[in-house]
Amino acid sequence: MKVLITGATGQLGQELQRNAPPGCELLAVDSRTLDISQPDAVRHTVAAFRPTLIVNAAAYTAVDKAESEPERAFAVNAQGPGYLADVAARAGARLIHVSTDFVFDGRQSSPYQPDDQPNPLGVYGASKWEGEKRINQITGGQALILRTAWVYSAFGANFVKTMLRLMRERDNLGVVADQIGTPTWARTLAEAVWAAAARPELRGTYHWTDAGAASWYDFAVAIQEEARALGLLDRAAAVRPIRTADYPTPARRPAYSVLDKSTTWHALALSPQHWRDGLRHMLKSLVREQT
Repeated sequence: MKVLITGATGQLGQELQRNAPPGCELLAVDSRTLDISQPDAVRHTVAAFRPTLIVNAAAYTAVDKAESEPERAFAVNAQGPGYLADVAARAGARLIHVSTDFVFDGRQSSPYQPDDQPNPLGVYGASKWEGEKRINQITGGQALILRTAWVYSAFGANFVKTMLRLMRERDNLGVVADQIGTPTWARTLAEAVWAAAARPELRGTYHWTDAGAASWYDFAVAIQEEARALGLLDRAAAVRPIRTADYPTPARRPAYSVLDKSTTWHALALSPQHWRDGLRHMLKSLVREQT
């Protein structure tokens, strides 16, 4: 395969490069080398490299900032995927696009199926949902859209690394306990993308996260427990549960955004990993980097 990866410096982009299958020729680009919201640049890059697969891991992910920058969010999350879908269709390349649980409003109490109707609460989710619609319209449903949630990794800024920093700096902290989802290690997400890449017959919308469910509070408690066991934290901070209403943000977030992955696990022949196992492995990688 010749694979064009966008969002190369992001959490998923870096894990995709680290876990690429043997014999795969990669061109990994970030927003500095390819702004996917610029159609001429997209056409030029694809024409020059001639990929057989495009993996779109690029996204505008600043959920709260998107509320004040809707034009930029839609440019990257909606128009950009549309441009990639158009050039992929013209070049005969396959497109795998990564989307989000934020396309749902979080009002149901059972895991969301891939064919459940999206109803985003904010600009970020709306822009990602618009990107999905454009891809399906342009490709006639031939692209693969993979929704995920609560992604973290050893790279860049994310909830895990923020919690580790705050737990070193503070004696106590409050973490939202009434938003439920599934923490997902970027490495297992990358493995799912590559497994999907090996199955060209897969098309349509699928869900992928690690297994299980948690609140942000549960996630924070687990981060501290696992980090202390590994020696990444030398003391315990008091972590207390708070309500979403106690921590107002510009963007509304779904109260429940667990995704149903059963069809994806079957289609990719991958065994699910519980989110806490993924967290433990990721924290061990941080330990290795420090030694």
